[in-house]
Order: sequence, then structure tokens, then C-alpha cells
Amino acid sequence: MLAPDRTDALPDEAAIVDEAITSRRSVRAFLPTPIPAEEIREILEVASRAPSGTNMQPWRVYVLTGKTKQKVAEAVLNSGIRAEKAVWDEYKYYPDQFFEPYLSRRRKVGFDLYGHLGIQRREVDRMRAQHDRNFVFFDAPVGMIFTIDRRLNKGSWIDYGMFLENIMVAARGRGLHTCPQAAFAPYHEQLRPVLGITPEEIVVCGMALGYEDPTKPENDLRTERAPVDEWATFLD
Repeated sequence: MLAPDRTDALPDEAAIVDEAITSRRSVRAFLPTPIPAEEIREILEVASRAPSGTNMQPWRVYVLTGKTKQKVAEAVLNSGIRAEKAVWDEYKYYPDQFFEPYLSRRRKVGFDLYGHLGIQRREVDRMRAQHDRNFVFFDAPVGMIFTIDRRLNKGSWIDYGMFLENIMVAARGRGLHTCPQAAFAPYHEQLRPVLGITPEEIVVCGMALGYEDPTKPENDLRTERAPVDEWATFLD
């Protein structure tokens, strides 16, 4: 976050944008409060202003509520495929072997989340149950599944990341929260018949959208960020 004296000196527009960005976090428990379809559409329209190479706009979104969202949850949870045995056969999100500093960062956020939930390191069943909450979109009223045409290349995946971030920031501007969910990607075979996803599409991720449930301990988690001087080089 910007220091208070810096924030006070910023124009109103900059302060609003900064607040939307810095208040974005992965919320893992939502209230059932419905989100109007028109508001979801507005968020997506704003997000679509993300840049993309030669304006290709490589994103495709399946917006899920009600019965369809429930069918997606059932398709994944009834697949019999546990998270640790899910196969990333369309693309790999993580490296085959973690290394520093990424290994330490990954471990810390996991330990911190489980700590907020009172889950001990050897309580595998409780860890699995928490992971499975991804597939009910953490009880959010809106779930989204994102796909990309498999014929596109890495540049379009970079563009896609900017689009996803725009959704999350636009949601914050409306008092909503999100949680991006790569956990859905290995379950594309379960998702395809439910949503009518074509063979040309790769499932990129899911995302939960709604109002935060402030009573849930997992939502007290605040992740850290490395200082700028650790990863930025300034050259004159």
C-alpha cells in the first residue's frame, strides 16, 4: 500500500485505482447475495479493454449461476479424481520442481491459510476438503470458467492474464471480491459436456465472484509481497 502521505497527495482518480488494485485479494468464502446479470456484464465489458496483440481478444468466458454452477460442482466433485492425482494434460501452471524464492513463497501462503483455518500440517483430509471448496466456487453466487483457443500462442496467454486482472479490479471497484482458480484446469473433461466447451478450447482457470463473507477466518489472510528492490532493476 502507498504511505498515507503519498495517497493524500494523489489525484482522486489515482487513489481510487490504487485502492481497487491493492485491495484485491483471493477471497475464499462468499455471501449468497445475488449479483445482477447486468453488473456482471458491465464488469466483463470493462475488463475487455485489456490490451491484446493485434487486438485479437483471445478470451472466452462461461458465466455460471444457479443450476449450471451446481452441475459444474457436481461434475468435478463426483469425478473421483482427487486434487493430488489431477492430470495437467492441457497446460502446466506450475514448474515440475519448485525452487527458491518461489518454493518459500508457496509454502508460506499455504501454511498461513491453513493456520487461519486451524488445519495442522498432517491433517490431509481437512486440506483436501478446503481444496474441494474451489469447486463450489467458495459458495460465491457467480462462477466463471475461462477458455482459450489452443491454436493461439504464448503471447495470447500473456494478454489473457491482463484480462483476468481487469475483471478482478473492476469487481473491486463495485465492492465485490474474486478468487482466481487454476484448480479447475485439470478437470476440463468433466467441464466440457456440462458447458459445451469445444475441443478447440483449453480451460485456463475458473473464478469466483461475489461479496466477501467477513465472518470466515480464511478471509482474514493477507498475503505479503516482496519489496520492489528485490525484483526491479533501475538503470539510468
